[in-house]
Amino acid sequence: MKKILAIPLIAMLSACATSNPGLPTQAGVDLGKYAGTWYEQARLPNSFQEDCAGDVQADYKLLANNTIGVTNQCRTKDGGTKVAEAEGRLSKASDPRDPAKLEVRFAPKWTSWLPMVWGDYWIIKLEGGYEYSLVGTPDRKYLWVLSRDKQADKAVVTRMLDYARTLDFPVDQILMTSQ
Repeated sequence: MKKILAIPLIAMLSACATSNPGLPTQAGVDLGKYAGTWYEQARLPNSFQEDCAGDVQADYKLLANNTIGVTNQCRTKDGGTKVAEAEGRLSKASDPRDPAKLEVRFAPKWTSWLPMVWGDYWIIKLEGGYEYSLVGTPDRKYLWVLSRDKQADKAVVTRMLDYARTLDFPVDQILMTSQ
């Protein structure tokens, strides 16, 4: 039986959007190129992924009106699979609208008018022609390193985490993901 899980990779179920301009994002993001499957390589600990033991992935599909369909899943500690469906959109707090600044909602669609059901999902850095992505939130509470391949280049992952450290993310707390 599938259970709902709010994992990022596009995530932050109850986080509110913030306007902290101190976090740079990747310039020139093409959401069409960003769409597809991403595998989590590392993350800051968070409550909605506590029982994820590995095989964490996110699938993004570009939909009408620049919205994004999100399906996150992971293997649980007991060997099961958790799945969460969500909707992503361009951040309403970003002016002008920046495709690197997204918001994600895992709550039911009828709650979409409530600002607190949308969580930030900012694409901070891309490498290798959309092969690696560093995603986080401007409050520095959430961070993920994603790759297109399950088995990522450890040097690239380290480089992404080193960059996150320069942005004041608590990289010493990072959990590496088993794929």
